[in-house]
Amino acid sequence: MKVYRDFDEIEFDKKTVLTVGTFDGVHRGHKTILNRLKEISKKDSLRTVVLTMEPHPRIVLQKGDKPPISLLTNINERITEFRRQGIENCVVMTFSYEFSQIPAEEFIREYLSKKVGMSKILVGYDHMFGKNRDGDEKLLERLGKELDFEVERIEAMEDHEVIISSTKIRNALKENEIEKANEMLGYDYMIQGIVVKGDGRGKQLGFPTANLIPPNLYKLVPANGVYIVSSIIEDKLYYGLVNIGTRPTFHNQDASTIEVHFLDLDMDLYGTELYINFHKFIRSEKKFNGPSELVKQINIDKEFAINYIANLK
Repeated sequence: MKVYRDFDEIEFDKKTVLTVGTFDGVHRGHKTILNRLKEISKKDSLRTVVLTMEPHPRIVLQKGDKPPISLLTNINERITEFRRQGIENCVVMTFSYEFSQIPAEEFIREYLSKKVGMSKILVGYDHMFGKNRDGDEKLLERLGKELDFEVERIEAMEDHEVIISSTKIRNALKENEIEKANEMLGYDYMIQGIVVKGDGRGKQLGFPTANLIPPNLYKLVPANGVYIVSSIIEDKLYYGLVNIGTRPTFHNQDASTIEVHFLDLDMDLYGTELYINFHKFIRSEKKFNGPSELVKQINIDKEFAINYIANLK
């Protein structure tokens, strides 16, 4: 897949089918659009192009009185998913306040039609774009007659009569509903991070942990609690337990930490970049009456994880 960081980098080609969106999470709903894009490309011999934005528009347009946005995927993760889905070309638009002020009609005429070129555009059921979100299906239909391109609307994807959306997935992750989130995503939710030195408390208790620092400020970390996770380390799959939280048994800290205990791994991971895949929520974080009570609970969690993993295999 070719990735372009500017509209001037991509070659104009009228024989193009494209779609535009943030695609946070590249979830199952998004993939219905991407699959349709490939179907049309194959049927009509058209180039496939996905246009996405970085930074996320909500980061740029965030107002001070609203809580900071949390994202399911950073731009590299989104690009990786586009590549996995077999998309040929991706244009990453640099989103700024100035860019947000471009009227929708100008964006369609000057950028999509003149710079990229298109004979067909796919739009999601609720997608709007441009200044004041004036760009919608009706505007595209009107301009399509003048500029000679077709518009196809992709209906929402439902799972158990619930429309799949990035917002619903974010909410599920914030409420410990990891399996629900994974089902809507179509893959296991993942966070990336660098292993840093901790206080060594886990090793003292007999459960050494890798302390993870996510490099992306806006990446959504699932709600506090204990989860079953996995990671590929030196081309081998390892399962483990992750605790996300404030470690109330020993600390009175405000910020949450991410600590991973791998079940069958004895390796120094300091400085390593890990990708942690979340499989199942086990329990909420709680304060124990000392180390011995905590160790007893960790052993219970570990036994549960071993049985769960055995069924996975």
